[in-house]
Amino acid sequence: MEKDLKIDKSQVVISIRDLKKSFGEVTVLNGVDVDVFKGENLVVLGKSGTGKSVLIKIIVGLLKPDSGEVKVLGKEVEQLNEKELSKLRSKIGFSFQSSALYDSMTVKENLAFPLVRNKRNLTSKEVNEAIEKVLEDIGLPQVINQLPAELSGGQRKRIGIARTLILQPEVMLYDEPTAGLDPITSVEINNLINEVQQQYNTSSIIITHDLTCAKTTGNRIAMLVDGKFLKQGTFKEVFDSDNENVKSFYDYNFIDTV
Repeated sequence: MEKDLKIDKSQVVISIRDLKKSFGEVTVLNGVDVDVFKGENLVVLGKSGTGKSVLIKIIVGLLKPDSGEVKVLGKEVEQLNEKELSKLRSKIGFSFQSSALYDSMTVKENLAFPLVRNKRNLTSKEVNEAIEKVLEDIGLPQVINQLPAELSGGQRKRIGIARTLILQPEVMLYDEPTAGLDPITSVEINNLINEVQQQYNTSSIIITHDLTCAKTTGNRIAMLVDGKFLKQGTFKEVFDSDNENVKSFYDYNFIDTV
């Protein structure tokens, strides 16, 4: 079943035009064009090594493109200085594949860190209230005093997402959110991505090669093949195809749990 949410197509949150990136003689992105609309979950789908993660690193300015234009929230990323880039990044939540938690900090300390760093005027009470709220939103209030090593893989993933949500970002970038998780936990993370979209009114790019994740979370799918988006549309529109690249990807990957 395709998701039916209010997406504002008059507001482009991320705009990418003719984006190219090579590493030595290997071309990874070869003319990527896409818009992400306000309130939309766009899934970027592709096999490992096709440039999916490179794409989102360029979006947040961690990598420079060889050519092309990337605009995020109306700002051309390549033209921003460090201060301007830092301000833009504060509006972007980046959920890393590894969850990127500090092992020596409790969950509470992990969540407090970005708040104290980015919003220095908050009182201790306000910080604690924000932590409690975001833990409630992701369904893990009970782990507040635990260390990352004491959490399951799915719990660590949730806390990693919570740490980005605590700054109330306008844009979320998910890098392989279900990688390494068992099927049941993957379903929980997919549901959480949808809940984040609705509760926080985020616009998101979800990088994955997991077709169940794509089908569950994506309002629109963009399939990356040979450095370009081969097809864009709903899950049904993308995979209702005789193209061998599309068919082989579907046949190899898909497990239908919906």
